[in-house]
Amino acid sequence: MILSFVTAETAQSLLSAFSLLAIGGYVALAFRAEATSQVGDRPSRFSVFGGLLPLAFAAHLLALVVDISGLGLAQAGARFGFAPALSMTAWLILAVYLVESRLLPLPAARRVLSLLAAVSVAAAWMFPGESRPLAASPWAPLHWVLGLASYGLFGVAVLHAAMLSRAERMLRSRSGSSSLGGLGGAGSLSSWGGQAMPLLRLERLTFQFIAAGVAVLSLALLLGWWFTPHWRWDHKNLLAVLGWLVLAGLLTGRQVFGWRGRRATRWLYFGALLLLLSYAGSRFVLEVVLQRPV
Repeated sequence: MILSFVTAETAQSLLSAFSLLAIGGYVALAFRAEATSQVGDRPSRFSVFGGLLPLAFAAHLLALVVDISGLGLAQAGARFGFAPALSMTAWLILAVYLVESRLLPLPAARRVLSLLAAVSVAAAWMFPGESRPLAASPWAPLHWVLGLASYGLFGVAVLHAAMLSRAERMLRSRSGSSSLGGLGGAGSLSSWGGQAMPLLRLERLTFQFIAAGVAVLSLALLLGWWFTPHWRWDHKNLLAVLGWLVLAGLLTGRQVFGWRGRRATRWLYFGALLLLLSYAGSRFVLEVVLQRPV
């Protein structure tokens, strides 16, 4: 390995430095976003990409690389666990947000995501995961990557669904008002930013991310079943399959029965919760509660 000379102490120092930089940047960005939204200023495109968020985003990625790559481990392999999985999910959600915020600044969403990212980085710093020797199957790394990608896609879908639900509540609460200036007009979303986003577009984006997540999760489950010599219906696998069934059922209900609104978001939240519990939840119990490596 190119970085095999890195000692465990050096790797820990790098992880601490990058984690602190990411946490500090995210927290500062959250307070900055809160102050911006209180005075009613609309953040410019430059303020989103030229300030704290790219710095914290890059430090977050470096912390993940140092942690997951297994720098400083005596045995070649990787290191992973529930906290790095959550941290990687938060990073993927922020990556999508960075792309979308070029078209539509969403300061309130930035504040929430910054705080969640800071918590996830802190958790990964405190619980860096356990050593994973080189996988017996060459397909195992792809299985892990697809699983993380599905986490990120469903996380983005949940974010969009939350924004959609908030906009719909505001539309209903102000339907009798003579002025809809705070919403930027009927059928649009501006409470999360300075510009208006059509609700139908936001709903379409939500289901596009759900469909992509179901496709990626399907591949991850098939690969896991294929290369695992002794498939077990343990908590992780059972919850993952149940989550897939719920989310695939949501897509079916959308296509056949036209599900939308509260019913659709409830199915999404329930399916995403099952997936969260499948790996991150089961690993949290094993690593933190039972302190039993697997």
